[in-house]
Amino acid sequence: MAFKFTDANFQKEALESDLPVLVDFYADWCGPCKMMAPVVEELAGEYEGKFKIGKLNVDEEPGTAEKYRVMSIPTMLVIKKGQPVDTIVGAVPKKKLQDKLEENL
Repeated sequence: MAFKFTDANFQKEALESDLPVLVDFYADWCGPCKMMAPVVEELAGEYEGKFKIGKLNVDEEPGTAEKYRVMSIPTMLVIKKGQPVDTIVGAVPKKKLQDKLEENL
């Protein structure tokens, strides 16, 4: 199951994570975000123990989205060792996300 990131836990759970992290910035009203939700859930299961994969609701947690200049959703941010290393914007095929994860393992 995908982890739930918040403004309060982002530092500890994403930036200080020993594993690489994929954060899905989304909103409940966003159609493309709803399309990506099952893909993110699948990847969270497939990469358990290798990658921390989770979601951050930009309406409920606007601070982190603002800090990382998330202008459109869905936006996926890959973080390694506390630093953003890759960004994927928009609804993309599962294979494209898998390729990004593999590149950053």
